[in-house]
Amino acid sequence: MSLTAPPAPAPRITYGAVLGSPYVARLLGGTLTGRLPNGMAPVAILLWATASGSSIAVGGLLSALYGLASALAQPVKGRLMDRHGQSAVHLPAALLNSTLLVALPLVGAYGGSGLAAALVIGGGLAAPPLEAGLRALWPSVLPDPRLRHAALSLDTGTQGLLYIVGPLLVAALASAHNPAVALAVTAALGLVGTATVALSPPSRRWRPDRFEDQDAAPVRRLAIPAMTLLLVSLTGIGVAIGAMNVWSVSMAEHYEQDMLAGIIPAAFSAGSLAGGLIYGRRTWSGTATRRLIVSTAAFLGGWLPLLALPAPYAATAAVAVPGACLTIVVACAYVTTDALAPKGRTTEAYAWLILSIGAGQAAGTALAGHLAEQPLASAALPAAGAAFALAVLLAARQRLSPTGHPQRGRHRRPLRGRHETH
Repeated sequence: MSLTAPPAPAPRITYGAVLGSPYVARLLGGTLTGRLPNGMAPVAILLWATASGSSIAVGGLLSALYGLASALAQPVKGRLMDRHGQSAVHLPAALLNSTLLVALPLVGAYGGSGLAAALVIGGGLAAPPLEAGLRALWPSVLPDPRLRHAALSLDTGTQGLLYIVGPLLVAALASAHNPAVALAVTAALGLVGTATVALSPPSRRWRPDRFEDQDAAPVRRLAIPAMTLLLVSLTGIGVAIGAMNVWSVSMAEHYEQDMLAGIIPAAFSAGSLAGGLIYGRRTWSGTATRRLIVSTAAFLGGWLPLLALPAPYAATAAVAVPGACLTIVVACAYVTTDALAPKGRTTEAYAWLILSIGAGQAAGTALAGHLAEQPLASAALPAAGAAFALAVLLAARQRLSPTGHPQRGRHRRPLRGRHETH
């Protein structure tokens, strides 16, 4: 009989403990506020363009240019943060972004569509990279891997709220006042939220890891096969999301229920939030790579009921399932990216992850628009995107695993708590 008492189980992680940790509530709240323009600006730009006499097509193009410019600039801004720190990038970017959004209704209408496009593209390029920056801050703010795991899940799960609250807030402001006011509020929220993060001590103190010697320099390449395959797989996740948004519009038109165009994406986002809250409450066994593959398989399975062309209520309930899996997929993708990225390039790697999903979302939107008149093909496209993501991950699983060649020597940041099971 052993006289040694069994080890006490680890205390259960609560979101109160996460939010009560120093700076977490400030960083999370500031990031969500600063990223609200991601959900507000495209809608506000579209409403301003149509209110100024432009066609919906022109307004849609300006809106798309803002989103595309913002996505394409992510890796550049991520690399700048890795070289110069976060505050040096966040604050100038937020100031320029807010200035251009406010200037759009003041001078855009007088300079024609060319000047409006230039302002919109400039604003998108200057959008502060708050999402990638926050992910880079978590290891220094929350050294405990379990708290960091919960924070990442909470952070990822709440992202969907941006695309529910943002458009609703713009619609309310434009209705009560005008689209110019909506743009001004968008700019103000972006500036306030970014300043809240950038002026916080963790952001001001943050510096990326550096190589200690020149012999390690060749390892600094970001475009290793494992990272490339991971990013390619995530484009499939983006395709599914983009296709779902267009499919919801098709459902609204088919059933003549305009609200479906907003309700279905809202159900997807609500599922994402719920999935993140559930996933973050416990520490999971196994590697992040395994969880990434399993959650992607579940994400694919969640889309399959759409192939039966369900009625509106059933369709709304069905999309909550892949929504719940999405948070787990993205959270595990960030952990895997963190393990693959070389020292000094972590934020840039996170930015490429964001770009990959965004590029896939744009492709999914375009493909779904082309297939909108074919109900079965339109409903199948989200599953096709998820199947592509799963196929690439399965093909790459040996490279992505902790024993795969691309990751040798990668577990070398004990002070930042790089644990595969977090």
